Amino acid sequence: MEFAIELEASLREFASSGSVEVRENGGRLAPLAGLSWEVRGVGEKPLLHIWSEKCNLTRRVLAITDHSDDRLALAVERFGRAKPDRLEFIRLDFERPARQLNREEFCARLKQVLAQQFPDETVVSLSVSADLEHSISGNYARALLRRGSIHTPLLAVPHGESADTAANSLTFALLLLERTRHSSLRGTISGLRLILPKNAIRGIAQRVAALDPSIGIELYELDPTLDTLEKIDPRQAGNLDTWLVPHRESEALLDRARPALGPLVAMVPPMTLTVHPAHQSREVWLRFRGLPVARWDDGRVYFGISDASQELTPSSLPALKKLLNNLETHRHPLASDARHALYRAQPERWLESIVRADVTRIDALLDPRFVYAQVFADAGGEHGILDLLTVTHTGRLAIIELKASEHIQLPLQAADYWVRIRRHAEQRDFHRYGYFPGVELQPAPPLVYLVAPALRFHPTTGVLLRYFNSDLEVVRVGLAESWRCGIRVVMRQ
Repeated sequence: MEFAIELEASLREFASSGSVEVRENGGRLAPLAGLSWEVRGVGEKPLLHIWSEKCNLTRRVLAITDHSDDRLALAVERFGRAKPDRLEFIRLDFERPARQLNREEFCARLKQVLAQQFPDETVVSLSVSADLEHSISGNYARALLRRGSIHTPLLAVPHGESADTAANSLTFALLLLERTRHSSLRGTISGLRLILPKNAIRGIAQRVAALDPSIGIELYELDPTLDTLEKIDPRQAGNLDTWLVPHRESEALLDRARPALGPLVAMVPPMTLTVHPAHQSREVWLRFRGLPVARWDDGRVYFGISDASQELTPSSLPALKKLLNNLETHRHPLASDARHALYRAQPERWLESIVRADVTRIDALLDPRFVYAQVFADAGGEHGILDLLTVTHTGRLAIIELKASEHIQLPLQAADYWVRIRRHAEQRDFHRYGYFPGVELQPAPPLVYLVAPALRFHPTTGVLLRYFNSDLEVVRVGLAESWRCGIRVVMRQ
């Protein structure tokens, strides 16, 4: 059968088979029902013309690369492109999720904004689908712009996405840059653009300060009402206000709570229950191998696994003892059931409790006398970040970022913390707030230790670290999988 006739028959069959949408290179164009189309020409490369009030494209069809029950995929070429594109007709058996539709509509609007903002550049590609091979999330729109032989990758956060999606965008922008640099593109890869919603740029701008300035990162804020971009200078936008928790106040809070909590700590083996002041709420928490189980609040003690809401009284003391016995059975390094909920709960807190007990197991250079957690006032309570701050024997600040499982955001989270700690060190805030008494802190930038089980570092960790500022010195410390039984370092990079 002549290819043009086969193509037209395939398209007619798909057009008559229910809800179908058209995609090009992964990006959604429109539902097929709202389009007109025709196949023109004969021979091996017929022309396919698709049009509507909002869409008009003509492609020369090279081949049908996939023809299944739910997909018709065509290899097509268009003027000025050396490599074939992919045009797909996808049969939809269900209503598309509103979130996905929002992202695809954002993609279409973004294309118009980019054409207006960068008139001298061509949008080579634009997609909102995930790229699992390169660990790039589908929460973002990504594009490649070209001016002459210069290519610039771009990542944008669609409107309506969560605050975490915006906060994590820099990680995926760097992975997009890495992917672009290692593609088969001819020409120069220059810079990296990141487009964020309004009011989401300050945290990202701060993290940019931890990166190599030669990357050439450009930050833009998108106004959803006017569909305009405003370029933001990260040096002006990245100064977040952070406050250190006064260490003397934390110690005073612990002194008040110790008479009530001391007898509870004595019920279990040493170092099993540890005390943790929560500056903002003025509470002190007890953690059983990292798991919160009790809290002191203005003279009263409450206990419980989920919310610590049962008040400790003489009549409820047996219930507390039963809880502690249950924890000692199931949240023990040698517990028989490693799948039990109490064993698996909050593994990073458990790892933190082991590291805090002796930081020299991470590096003998560290001073075990000074290990602080949650030093920022805006990171207090049980939902604070898990970084630890300590110091070397020679007075250099050291940050320990802990993860018990694979986490793609580990490097950039550590970088964010490093920027804040460095700023407070330059302002000499640590001595002012009672930290590291008797230690003369070095002016050198803080060290960063990334600590995780050796097999649990995300594959992109090394890639992301290559984009860090040369002042940010990172040591990767890989632990044996049996870390609950004690810290054993099996890798150091």
